[in-house]
Amino acid sequence: MLTIVFDPFHGAAGDMIISSLLDLGADEEEVMTAMESVVTRPSLKRVNRCGISALYINTHAEKISRTPEEVYSIVKTASAPKNAITMALSVFRRIAEAEEKIHGHCPHFHEVGADDAIADVIGACTAFLSVNPDLVFVMPVRTGTGFVRSAHGIIPVPAPATMEIMCRGKLRYLHSDEKCELLTPTGAALLSEFSSYAGTDHPPEGRILSTGYGAGTADTEDIPNVLRLYTVESEQNEENVVDILETNVDDTTGENIAYLIRKLMNSGARDVSAIPAIMKKGRPGHLLKVICSPKDSEKFVGILCDELGTLGIRHFKSVHRTAIKRMFEKIELNSGENKYSVTIKAGIKENRIISLKPEYDDIKIIAENTGIPLQEVRRIATEKGYQTLKQRFSSTELN
Repeated sequence: MLTIVFDPFHGAAGDMIISSLLDLGADEEEVMTAMESVVTRPSLKRVNRCGISALYINTHAEKISRTPEEVYSIVKTASAPKNAITMALSVFRRIAEAEEKIHGHCPHFHEVGADDAIADVIGACTAFLSVNPDLVFVMPVRTGTGFVRSAHGIIPVPAPATMEIMCRGKLRYLHSDEKCELLTPTGAALLSEFSSYAGTDHPPEGRILSTGYGAGTADTEDIPNVLRLYTVESEQNEENVVDILETNVDDTTGENIAYLIRKLMNSGARDVSAIPAIMKKGRPGHLLKVICSPKDSEKFVGILCDELGTLGIRHFKSVHRTAIKRMFEKIELNSGENKYSVTIKAGIKENRIISLKPEYDDIKIIAENTGIPLQEVRRIATEKGYQTLKQRFSSTELN
């Protein structure tokens, strides 16, 4: 399992994130093509920041204030992978929502609506997805302090919009006495987006495969103005790390819940359950739980919101589970001249069969076609499954 670790010990900005991802090993040509479709082709150079060699990117773009709609339009027409465009749009929506919360409206993106910021977001999303991590771990972000001049006047550091993005993205804050803006709104939005894609609250353990350093514009004296990234390969199987989504509902029908469960399972959920519950004021309801891959959690949040209209979903991220080895075996059952194939699912631990059951849909067909009671078909299939597998695995037997 591959985990990207973002170590923003001196903050983060869009250009630093792109540079560090490229230094880490992201697809340079793909990233440059995506950025060039928004601005002129950026330039890359190796620089030194307090003794650390880092990659620095310059977009050569103009500073232009744009409306959110203009920004979205530019992003949609960028020459970038479709999933990178979708991710970039989500990043700008994070910024727009934070601006609206702080200022009451968001008629324009100011600094973050400039062409260089648009190119930074497109490039960073393209670079991140080209690395294709299984998990993302973001360490606490140093933000700086003091005041900075913006389009809204002189504002405190961290900027109010940056702080709102951090709050919504659940980024961890690290205080700094350095009187400058170390974390930009674009940097905060990108880190939040990457964390929502496949974030984990647990630092990885394993072998460090690669490192990357992305330089900021300023060349500070005491602390290197770089963003450090590294990838960690762990022995932990991706299948054993899941996200759990849950929400309470008391205003939908059993038919709707049945439809939703089927839709979630068909969309790739590992498991879905609906647990009866007594809600406030004694209303009957259900606790819906979805177990899914961390990469797919946002997709399932969207399905739950669309189908239920729910206003809140609890998200338990990167939960470790112990999964017993499973195997599937085909057996054949005969009824007269008819032959039926039945899939047997077995749980194996220490080369011993600890559970075994036939696939329900397979035995249901046999019961319907032959008239033999379902429980009898299940018993026969289970016995034959044990007889077939015990030649390769041991099982508990009583004499």
